[in-house]
Amino acid sequence: MPAPHAARARTRRRVAWTAAACLAVVGTLGTVAPAFGAALTAAPAESAAPAADATPTAGADLPFVTQEAEDAAHDGTPIGPDHTQGTVASEASGRQAVELTSGQSLEFTLTEPANAVTVVYNLPDNSSGTLSVYANGQKVDEPLQVTSRYAYFDAPWIAGARTHHFFNHARLLLGQELAAGDTVTLQVDAGDAAGPYTIDSADFELVAVPAEPPAGALDVTTLGADPTGQADSTQAFVEAVAQGRGGTVWIPPGTYQVNQPLYVENVTLRGAGNWYSVVNSSRFINQGQSPGNVHLSDFAVVGAVTERVDSNPDNFVNGNLGPNSSVSGMWLQRLKVGLWLTGANNGLVVEDNRIVDMAADGLNLNGDANGIVVRDNYLRNTGDDSLAMWSLPNPNRDSTFENNTVIQPNLANGIAIYGGENITVRNNLVQDTNALGSGIAISNQAFLQPFSPLAGTITVEGNTLVRTGAMNPNWNHPMSALRVDPYNHPIEADVRITDTTIVDSPWSAFQFVSGSGQGLAANNVTIDGAVVENVGTVVVQAETTGEATISDVTATGVGAAGVYNCPYPTSVPPMTLRDGGGNTGWDTEWQDCASWPEPGGA
Repeated sequence: MPAPHAARARTRRRVAWTAAACLAVVGTLGTVAPAFGAALTAAPAESAAPAADATPTAGADLPFVTQEAEDAAHDGTPIGPDHTQGTVASEASGRQAVELTSGQSLEFTLTEPANAVTVVYNLPDNSSGTLSVYANGQKVDEPLQVTSRYAYFDAPWIAGARTHHFFNHARLLLGQELAAGDTVTLQVDAGDAAGPYTIDSADFELVAVPAEPPAGALDVTTLGADPTGQADSTQAFVEAVAQGRGGTVWIPPGTYQVNQPLYVENVTLRGAGNWYSVVNSSRFINQGQSPGNVHLSDFAVVGAVTERVDSNPDNFVNGNLGPNSSVSGMWLQRLKVGLWLTGANNGLVVEDNRIVDMAADGLNLNGDANGIVVRDNYLRNTGDDSLAMWSLPNPNRDSTFENNTVIQPNLANGIAIYGGENITVRNNLVQDTNALGSGIAISNQAFLQPFSPLAGTITVEGNTLVRTGAMNPNWNHPMSALRVDPYNHPIEADVRITDTTIVDSPWSAFQFVSGSGQGLAANNVTIDGAVVENVGTVVVQAETTGEATISDVTATGVGAAGVYNCPYPTSVPPMTLRDGGGNTGWDTEWQDCASWPEPGGA
């Protein structure tokens, strides 16, 4: 356990990028569109707007500092960079990592005080064991427990999927408070036989002492819950959330086994902190409706999901919490989905959570999501969309994803909006998307019916996308960092994309595509203010019809050309791209619609 210290104010750690900084889509779109579209056409001068801020700040407030393995001192073997689907390096942040074998080590130098570390690692399939940890050269009492049991997933029913989900997270309290300048070393000692160990990154955190129970709270251990994790505590939790309605149920420090899902209403379920109060459960809450006023905070739920089975409710929350509820301060790991929310959850706030190692989505608002705010969450290593709104069977309305950090969704989009009315996606950081996904997708892909297409105003504002976009193996051509997709329905909503930063996209920056291959129109789109730095192919990849006005987009390091405007099918007219003024660095157009530009091509 760490040396006690007072809880400290959380340091604001959003990631700032400067201009000099370095449900998976199943598509039927054709691969060649042998027609040539029109270049940018002038729009009225009044449509121009101020240029985007060259140093935007986006993402979540995080209580930890991340260090990449490839930047640390080591005697291991670097792997990557690599964007190839199905490789370990392609699922690493920055597409790079370090492999350690027997006797090798990797040393991090702290930039801020810390007493805990979270390591993102990969092992060979069917491996488990330990990895030794040293603080300032002295071996700490406990090693990291590591396993590949919850990795190497397959989803053959998803077209274009390959084996994926190679990394996992392991956490460790160091038992001492280290200062800035101190070192933490990961080392493969003689007893560490699970390797080779591929280390992606380490998060260093100063964890506060366990919180005290609030006055009058009902302690689950008084009803028989076992904090050692040896006995099944399900019945104690069931009784606690029933008896505790109108008040708080307290989960003291410990590890608890809950093998059956709970029903919750009008209750607060709170732990001593997500490093201390840990519930082992693959199905924590599963309920169709709730009157609401449910508040879940400050504990961890760690599942044991070893394969993705979409018919199973293997989620932290599956279903409905009801109106005026909240989820905050949670650590969610090794589940199918963090939160799959259905029914009326009006006014729900989901904030300050860490959602990692999901087999599918991190969070999905599956219809009837009205006035929901999802903010300041950290999501990493999800097997599908990290954050999604899906307007089925009823529309999502007036809901917001803001100030979230999303890293390495390895089979879909970072953030996906499938239909809905008056939706906002603001100030999020998305990085390192992998196969079948963009950083942000604004889409009318229905998947099922009844589906509610995009309506009203869709606000996409102040987002930063780093190394996002991927090659879609179903289409045999790329998906952009930010995609607008009239997949099953034309887009008639007012889509406003403003103040975007796109850095190091391996393919293109902005995309208009009708992923079903129907050539449906993307209309009423405005891109107003963007900084694009180092894009592999083109700034605008237009593959369907419609109209968009583009203003104040500044691009540098463009790999092939400014615009690709080749509609599919060729019977539809090319996209009308109106020049709203202030655009620089991307005034050329790809001339050969029978071929795709390659990254970095002339």
